[in-house]
Amino acid sequence: MDHQSVFDVIGDATRRRILALLVAEGELCVCELMAALDDIQPKISRHLSVIRDAGLASVRREGTWVFYRIASPLPRWVRDLLNTLRADAVPDLTADRARLKKMAGRRTRFAA
Repeated sequence: MDHQSVFDVIGDATRRRILALLVAEGELCVCELMAALDDIQPKISRHLSVIRDAGLASVRREGTWVFYRIASPLPRWVRDLLNTLRADAVPDLTADRARLKKMAGRRTRFAA
């Protein structure tokens, strides 16, 4: 993982919001991210692909469901950077989490 790819990922506001949600929530599927960001599936999936290609997210499949989470292990500097996204560096995070909480039909699960 090189510095430039990490900064390219966090240089985009939507990707910062996705990363902040993954840091805060632990694991989310595309439909949950769509609800939280109030955005369309192709856009969310495209951003997740960029995040995953940079090595910042990993994928877990459960039947037809695909869940994303922050990759592990990550270098300390990347973890610290991602944690700042959760700590008020993403102004939309509170509203995004509120929309996520209101999502109808959201699956109940435990972190793996």
